[in-house]
Amino acid sequence: MKELQFAFKNTIPIFFTYLFIGIAFGILMSDAGYGVLLSTASAFFIYAGSMQLVMVPMMTSGASLLSLALMTFFINARHIFYGIGFIEKFRRMGWRYPYMVLTLTDETYSILCSVKYDKGLDEDKASFLISMLNHLYWVFGCFTGACVGRFLQFDMRGIEFSATAFFLVVVVNQWRQYRSKLPFLTGAVCALGYYLLLGKDYFLIPALTTCLAALFCLCNLIEKKEGSRYD
Repeated sequence: MKELQFAFKNTIPIFFTYLFIGIAFGILMSDAGYGVLLSTASAFFIYAGSMQLVMVPMMTSGASLLSLALMTFFINARHIFYGIGFIEKFRRMGWRYPYMVLTLTDETYSILCSVKYDKGLDEDKASFLISMLNHLYWVFGCFTGACVGRFLQFDMRGIEFSATAFFLVVVVNQWRQYRSKLPFLTGAVCALGYYLLLGKDYFLIPALTTCLAALFCLCNLIEKKEGSRYD
């Protein structure tokens, strides 16, 4: 099938990314006491890499479902803006529409925005296969990690730091890539302020809420600063 070959060719780099991060998540889940089935199911139904990494320590610390739901919203709120540009494209895909919404991750969004379809390809089918392959890569990575953690017994002390390391890499990359430092500084001030004010058990959701509101107010300044990079 031409569409499948095309989708596979364009998603090979994502396979390796999702494989290694998925393995880290699966091992984290296993170390926290959760089985292979739950790890794989969370990969299939939740399908939110960064949120799944955050979810593990939150569940082990006894966080409420409300806290998990709000955290998921704040971490994945950017997908609302991703989806706006694809509403009409996804609608015309019929029964695939809900699945395309579920699987619109950062990496899939990047591919769908930049891919150039070969002549004669069914674009809707190729887009669906790109999303599905990326989803399957993530499920496979999480399943593999869960199996490794479950059946290969070795000292996994320190594996929980993989989530922290993942977000540190994201933060460093954001700092280096963008001219405007306001998002970083806003997040840092909100997190530190509420941490000192409310303590480690209660600071997160107020900090995220305040940060989101502040960034909304500062969006014009941020866009102006970022726009200057192309001048």
